[in-house]
Amino acid sequence: MSGKLTVVGLGPGSAELTTPAVSRALAEATDLVGYVTYLDRVPPSPVGQRRHASDNRVEVERAREALALAAAGKSVVVVSSGDPGVFAMASALFEAVEAGEPSWRALDIRIEPGVTAMLAAAAHVGAPLGGDFCTISLSDNLKAWSTIERRLEAAAQGDFVIALYNPASVARPDQLGRAFALLQRWKSPDTLVVFVKAAGTPNAETRIARLGDADAAGADMRTLVLIGSSQTRAIERSGAAPWIYTPRSERDIA
Repeated sequence: MSGKLTVVGLGPGSAELTTPAVSRALAEATDLVGYVTYLDRVPPSPVGQRRHASDNRVEVERAREALALAAAGKSVVVVSSGDPGVFAMASALFEAVEAGEPSWRALDIRIEPGVTAMLAAAAHVGAPLGGDFCTISLSDNLKAWSTIERRLEAAAQGDFVIALYNPASVARPDQLGRAFALLQRWKSPDTLVVFVKAAGTPNAETRIARLGDADAAGADMRTLVLIGSSQTRAIERSGAAPWIYTPRSERDIA
């Protein structure tokens, strides 16, 4: 079994945020497998790569296809956005390995990390992830909403900065507002909230609010929402948006 399989993260959008290791893996692949929108971000190769595009929400099926190609001797790259290990294809691939052909466990499988949207969003506004933080997806496609609520409550009680992925979609227009309402039981209404749409791209849009009056309208699947801890603060600037950061120490800053 001479094939190999690499799962890569393209980063959040800008080509400059795709790592050299990911670019090298893409250039060396015989076959690219991925969601069609992400494959479209990969420049055509002069060596005649085959592209195996599929729709969203078929992650495990996509992983099985990639594993079968690698088992047949191909050099396969599975393409994700952001980082492949954060709510993305790396986990789906290992789900398929665990439940699939025993021979797949002998394949040469590698994960190449990428810049996840949380990091790109934070960089647009300063350093809101400077203290302890956690990430939660608001999508209930693969877990119950009650599980999401329990995790939001635990993160709020622990006073983490919270990065919310998948905050809203056409099918889930109300969940971000419900999350804000739940968090207000444990966090001050003055808690800083940052919305970044299309993080890591030239078209990024940033909005800063306070939790008590944060408006969930306008957030979509391309929006990353950062909810501060009790320590997160704003540095006001004349004629420009404030810098948002969370101190490394929980000691008050004079």
